[in-house]
Amino acid sequence: MSDTKPIRAALCGRHLDDLEKRLRDFPIQVVTADPDLVICYGGDGALLGAERVWPGLPKCPIRDVRRNPKCSKHGEEQVLEMLVRGQLRQSRLAKLTAVAPDGTCLQAINDLVVSKENVASAVRTRIWLDDELFQAQNIGDGLLVATPFGSTGYFQSITRGSFRVGIGLALNNPMTWQGYIVVPEETVIAVEVLRGPALLLADNDPVRVLLRNGDRLVVKRAAETTLAYGMDIFRCRDCYRLRQDGV
Repeated sequence: MSDTKPIRAALCGRHLDDLEKRLRDFPIQVVTADPDLVICYGGDGALLGAERVWPGLPKCPIRDVRRNPKCSKHGEEQVLEMLVRGQLRQSRLAKLTAVAPDGTCLQAINDLVVSKENVASAVRTRIWLDDELFQAQNIGDGLLVATPFGSTGYFQSITRGSFRVGIGLALNNPMTWQGYIVVPEETVIAVEVLRGPALLLADNDPVRVLLRNGDRLVVKRAAETTLAYGMDIFRCRDCYRLRQDGV
Protein backbone atom coordinates (compact mmCIF):
# COMPACT_ATOMS: atom_id res chain seq x y z
CA MET A 1 0.00 0.00 0.00
CA SER A 2 1.14 3.58 -0.57
CA ASP A 3 -0.10 7.13 0.00
CA THR A 4 -0.07 8.10 -3.71
CA LYS A 5 -3.76 7.26 -4.26
CA PRO A 6 -6.75 6.30 -2.12
CA ILE A 7 -6.93 2.69 -1.03
CA ARG A 8 -10.10 0.94 -2.11
CA ALA A 9 -11.09 -1.12 0.93
CA ALA A 10 -13.94 -3.49 1.68
CA LEU A 11 -14.91 -3.80 5.34
CA CYS A 12 -15.73 -6.95 7.24
CA GLY A 13 -16.42 -7.49 10.94
CA ARG A 14 -18.38 -5.98 13.79
CA HIS A 15 -18.93 -2.38 14.97
CA LEU A 16 -18.09 -1.12 11.48
CA ASP A 17 -19.60 2.29 12.28
CA ASP A 18 -16.72 2.83 14.70
CA LEU A 19 -14.20 1.97 12.00
CA GLU A 20 -15.83 4.10 9.29
CA LYS A 21 -15.59 7.18 11.53
CA ARG A 22 -11.85 6.68 11.82
CA LEU A 23 -11.41 6.06 8.11
CA ARG A 24 -12.63 9.59 7.28
CA ASP A 25 -9.24 10.98 8.25
CA PHE A 26 -7.36 8.72 5.82
CA PRO A 27 -7.16 8.30 2.03
CA ILE A 28 -9.22 5.12 2.19
CA GLN A 29 -12.33 4.66 0.06
CA VAL A 30 -14.88 2.14 1.33
CA VAL A 31 -16.18 -0.02 -1.53
CA THR A 32 -18.23 -3.17 -1.95
CA ALA A 33 -16.76 -4.24 -5.31
CA ASP A 34 -13.21 -4.61 -6.66
CA PRO A 35 -11.38 -3.64 -3.44
CA ASP A 36 -7.60 -3.42 -3.16
CA LEU A 37 -7.78 -5.09 0.24
CA VAL A 38 -10.20 -6.01 3.03
CA ILE A 39 -10.00 -4.35 6.43
CA CYS A 40 -11.17 -6.92 8.99
CA TYR A 41 -12.42 -5.21 12.14
CA GLY A 42 -12.78 -7.40 15.21
CA GLY A 43 -10.99 -10.50 16.45
CA ASP A 44 -9.74 -13.65 14.73
CA GLY A 45 -13.30 -14.45 13.65
CA ALA A 46 -13.49 -11.27 11.59
CA LEU A 47 -10.33 -12.26 9.71
CA LEU A 48 -11.61 -15.79 9.09
CA GLY A 49 -14.96 -14.47 7.92
CA ALA A 50 -13.31 -11.94 5.61
CA GLU A 51 -11.27 -14.66 3.96
CA ARG A 52 -14.42 -16.68 3.37
CA VAL A 53 -16.24 -13.71 1.79
CA TRP A 54 -13.22 -12.29 -0.06
CA PRO A 55 -10.92 -15.30 -0.65
CA GLY A 56 -7.41 -14.48 -1.77
CA LEU A 57 -7.66 -10.70 -1.41
CA PRO A 58 -5.11 -8.99 0.86
CA LYS A 59 -6.33 -8.54 4.43
CA CYS A 60 -5.57 -5.92 7.06
CA PRO A 61 -6.89 -7.17 10.42
CA ILE A 62 -7.54 -4.56 13.12
CA ARG A 63 -8.93 -5.49 16.52
CA ASP A 64 -12.01 -3.48 17.50
CA VAL A 65 -11.54 -1.15 20.42
CA ARG A 66 -14.76 -2.11 22.24
CA ARG A 67 -13.58 -5.60 23.16
CA ASN A 68 -9.85 -5.40 22.48
CA PRO A 69 -7.83 -2.82 24.42
CA LYS A 70 -4.68 -1.69 22.61
CA CYS A 71 -1.19 -0.88 23.78
CA SER A 72 0.02 2.69 23.25
CA LYS A 73 1.60 1.83 19.88
CA HIS A 74 -1.29 0.04 18.20
CA GLY A 75 -4.45 2.12 18.27
CA GLU A 76 -6.69 2.14 15.20
CA GLU A 77 -5.34 5.48 13.98
CA GLN A 78 -1.73 4.32 14.23
CA VAL A 79 -2.40 1.11 12.31
CA LEU A 80 -4.34 2.94 9.59
CA GLU A 81 -1.55 5.51 9.28
CA MET A 82 1.00 2.73 8.77
CA LEU A 83 -1.30 1.08 6.24
CA VAL A 84 -1.61 4.13 3.99
CA ARG A 85 2.12 4.82 4.27
CA GLY A 86 2.99 1.26 3.27
CA GLN A 87 4.70 0.59 6.59
CA LEU A 88 2.84 -2.52 7.72
CA ARG A 89 4.73 -5.78 7.62
CA GLN A 90 3.46 -8.26 5.04
CA SER A 91 2.83 -11.92 5.82
CA ARG A 92 1.67 -14.87 3.78
CA LEU A 93 -0.92 -16.98 5.60
CA ALA A 94 -0.95 -20.64 4.61
CA LYS A 95 -4.29 -22.29 3.86
CA LEU A 96 -5.52 -25.84 4.22
CA THR A 97 -7.93 -27.61 1.93
CA ALA A 98 -10.09 -30.66 2.57
CA VAL A 99 -12.01 -32.65 -0.02
CA ALA A 100 -14.97 -34.62 1.35
CA PRO A 101 -16.44 -37.79 -0.20
CA ASP A 102 -19.35 -35.84 -1.69
CA GLY A 103 -16.92 -33.55 -3.52
CA THR A 104 -17.31 -30.61 -1.14
CA CYS A 105 -14.06 -28.66 -0.85
CA LEU A 106 -13.45 -26.56 2.25
CA GLN A 107 -10.52 -24.22 2.85
CA ALA A 108 -9.21 -22.75 6.08
CA ILE A 109 -6.51 -20.34 7.21
CA ASN A 110 -6.98 -21.48 10.81
CA ASP A 111 -7.96 -25.14 11.01
CA LEU A 112 -10.08 -27.99 9.68
CA VAL A 113 -11.95 -30.05 12.25
CA VAL A 114 -13.52 -33.50 12.24
CA SER A 115 -15.90 -33.57 15.19
CA LYS A 116 -18.36 -36.11 16.51
CA GLU A 117 -21.94 -35.27 15.60
CA ASN A 118 -23.44 -37.18 18.53
CA VAL A 119 -22.19 -35.58 21.74
CA ALA A 120 -22.92 -38.79 23.67
CA SER A 121 -20.76 -41.05 21.49
CA ALA A 122 -17.10 -41.04 20.47
CA VAL A 123 -16.04 -41.01 16.83
CA ARG A 124 -13.54 -43.56 15.52
CA THR A 125 -11.11 -42.61 12.76
CA ARG A 126 -8.15 -44.07 10.89
CA ILE A 127 -5.35 -41.73 9.81
CA TRP A 128 -2.66 -41.87 7.12
CA LEU A 129 0.27 -39.54 6.57
CA ASP A 130 1.42 -39.59 2.93
CA ASP A 131 -0.23 -43.01 2.43
CA GLU A 132 1.60 -44.42 5.48
CA LEU A 133 -0.70 -45.60 8.26
CA PHE A 134 -0.31 -43.32 11.27
CA GLN A 135 -3.10 -44.63 13.49
CA ALA A 136 -5.18 -47.71 12.79
CA GLN A 137 -7.90 -46.50 15.11
CA ASN A 138 -8.33 -43.29 17.04
CA ILE A 139 -11.22 -43.14 19.50
CA GLY A 140 -12.20 -39.74 20.86
CA ASP A 141 -14.04 -36.52 20.14
CA GLY A 142 -12.42 -36.12 16.73
CA LEU A 143 -9.35 -34.41 15.35
CA LEU A 144 -8.07 -31.07 14.11
CA VAL A 145 -5.59 -30.07 11.39
CA ALA A 146 -4.11 -26.59 11.85
CA THR A 147 -1.89 -24.08 10.10
CA PRO A 148 0.85 -22.24 12.03
CA PHE A 149 -1.52 -19.25 12.27
CA GLY A 150 -4.30 -21.47 13.59
CA SER A 151 -2.01 -23.25 16.03
CA THR A 152 -2.58 -20.53 18.65
CA GLY A 153 -6.33 -21.22 18.64
CA TYR A 154 -8.18 -24.52 19.00
CA PHE A 155 -4.96 -26.49 18.41
CA GLN A 156 -3.33 -24.80 21.40
CA SER A 157 -6.44 -25.40 23.50
CA ILE A 158 -6.19 -29.14 22.80
CA THR A 159 -2.41 -29.58 22.96
CA ARG A 160 -1.24 -26.68 25.16
CA GLY A 161 1.32 -25.97 22.44
CA SER A 162 1.76 -24.17 19.13
CA PHE A 163 4.14 -24.25 16.17
CA ARG A 164 5.52 -21.95 13.47
CA VAL A 165 6.29 -24.30 10.59
CA GLY A 166 4.41 -27.25 9.11
CA ILE A 167 0.94 -28.68 9.67
CA GLY A 168 -0.38 -29.64 13.10
CA LEU A 169 -2.54 -32.70 13.65
CA ALA A 170 -4.25 -32.79 17.06
CA LEU A 171 -6.43 -35.60 18.36
CA ASN A 172 -9.25 -34.24 20.49
CA ASN A 173 -9.63 -36.12 23.79
CA PRO A 174 -8.10 -39.35 22.42
CA MET A 175 -7.85 -42.73 24.11
CA THR A 176 -4.16 -42.92 23.22
CA TRP A 177 -0.90 -41.52 24.53
CA GLN A 178 -0.10 -39.64 21.33
CA GLY A 179 -2.30 -36.57 21.26
CA TYR A 180 -0.70 -34.52 18.49
CA ILE A 181 2.02 -34.32 15.86
CA VAL A 182 3.50 -31.58 13.65
CA VAL A 183 4.37 -32.74 10.14
CA PRO A 184 6.05 -31.05 7.14
CA GLU A 185 3.82 -28.66 5.23
CA GLU A 186 3.78 -30.87 2.12
CA THR A 187 2.30 -33.83 4.05
CA VAL A 188 -1.03 -35.19 2.82
CA ILE A 189 -3.31 -36.34 5.63
CA ALA A 190 -6.07 -38.86 4.91
CA VAL A 191 -8.81 -39.60 7.42
CA GLU A 192 -11.36 -42.43 7.29
CA VAL A 193 -14.39 -42.45 9.56
CA LEU A 194 -14.63 -45.95 11.04
CA ARG A 195 -17.61 -45.12 13.23
CA GLY A 196 -19.53 -41.90 12.99
CA PRO A 197 -21.41 -39.91 12.29
CA ALA A 198 -18.96 -37.01 12.26
CA LEU A 199 -18.88 -33.46 10.97
CA LEU A 200 -16.23 -31.69 8.88
CA LEU A 201 -15.82 -27.98 9.67
CA ALA A 202 -13.48 -25.24 8.41
CA ASP A 203 -12.62 -22.15 10.48
CA ASN A 204 -15.87 -20.42 11.50
CA ASP A 205 -17.63 -21.40 8.28
CA PRO A 206 -21.30 -22.28 8.99
CA VAL A 207 -21.07 -25.08 6.38
CA ARG A 208 -21.12 -28.54 8.00
CA VAL A 209 -20.27 -31.64 5.97
CA LEU A 210 -21.71 -34.89 7.34
CA LEU A 211 -19.30 -37.84 7.37
CA ARG A 212 -20.67 -41.37 7.68
CA ASN A 213 -19.06 -44.75 8.35
CA GLY A 214 -16.52 -45.53 5.65
CA ASP A 215 -16.22 -41.95 4.40
CA ARG A 216 -12.70 -40.77 3.69
CA LEU A 217 -11.35 -37.25 3.25
CA VAL A 218 -8.01 -35.79 2.27
CA VAL A 219 -6.45 -32.74 3.94
CA LYS A 220 -3.41 -30.91 2.62
CA ARG A 221 -1.91 -27.48 2.27
CA ALA A 222 -3.65 -25.42 -0.40
CA ALA A 223 -1.70 -23.96 -3.29
CA GLU A 224 -3.11 -20.53 -2.48
CA THR A 225 -1.98 -18.26 0.35
CA THR A 226 -3.46 -15.06 1.72
CA LEU A 227 -1.49 -11.83 1.97
CA ALA A 228 -2.03 -10.07 5.30
CA TYR A 229 -0.79 -6.70 6.53
CA GLY A 230 0.25 -6.06 10.13
CA MET A 231 -0.10 -9.54 11.58
CA ASP A 232 2.64 -8.72 14.09
CA ILE A 233 0.43 -5.90 15.41
CA PHE A 234 -2.69 -8.06 15.33
CA ARG A 235 -0.88 -10.60 17.53
CA CYS A 236 0.95 -8.04 19.70
CA ARG A 237 1.77 -9.54 23.10
CA ASP A 238 1.29 -6.24 24.95
CA CYS A 239 -2.20 -5.85 23.47
CA TYR A 240 -2.93 -9.47 24.37
CA ARG A 241 -1.97 -8.86 28.01
CA LEU A 242 -4.35 -5.92 28.18
CA ARG A 243 -7.17 -8.09 26.85
CA GLN A 244 -6.37 -10.83 29.38
CA ASP A 245 -6.33 -8.29 32.21
CA GLY A 246 -9.69 -6.88 31.09
CA VAL A 247 -8.37 -3.33 30.88
